[in-house]
Amino acid sequence: MSSPCFNAFPRPVGAPLAGARQARFWNRIARRYADAAIADLAGYERTLDCVSALLSPEHVVLEIGCGTGATALRLAPAVGRWLATDVSPAMIDIARDRLAAQSTPGLDFAVADADAMAFDTAAHDRVLAFNVLHLVSDLERVLTGVAHTLRAGGLFIAKTPCIAEMNPLLALAGVPVMRALGLAPPLLRLDESRLCAALRRAGLEVIAIERHGTRGRDARPFIVARKPG
Repeated sequence: MSSPCFNAFPRPVGAPLAGARQARFWNRIARRYADAAIADLAGYERTLDCVSALLSPEHVVLEIGCGTGATALRLAPAVGRWLATDVSPAMIDIARDRLAAQSTPGLDFAVADADAMAFDTAAHDRVLAFNVLHLVSDLERVLTGVAHTLRAGGLFIAKTPCIAEMNPLLALAGVPVMRALGLAPPLLRLDESRLCAALRRAGLEVIAIERHGTRGRDARPFIVARKPG
């Protein structure tokens, strides 16, 4: 698969440093992350089912923040081409090892920083971002880039931990402590309304919001947004 263009937008000031911090954190925990069990398997399977229903064999898909490639390896056989990206080289190494053991035509993995990525205009039918939007340093820019690379009528599909919807003790005290101990990367304090407002400012129409968690309060809205046209 040919590589997308990464220079359609100028790199924002501060993005290289922020991306390097994120890469260092995820490189350090990549193997533990890959070996960890999915906390809410039923919720994850529901999400995969919903995404699968939105995919077709002719689609060209971009995934931002793919981690070790679990979602891509499950869903890529349903589409024509799937490029899965992550800021962490260690995560991508694991994803490529998994791909070598599970041949999936049309699937490719690449190292890329969500805050610094830029792709060809109208190059993708679907863009996926699972568990990553709260990790970017410039949400507005990332979403503008998503809208830029979607074809008219294309869908952006995201599932995002919203820190501002979590227990206040965790959001206001627990997260800073975890960051100070090196147990968490820098995080945006998002909630559903702020996230939807940012999508609309980027020119995307929010068409569906669901909660797929099956254990307690679900602070990770599953959102589908469409590029008009």
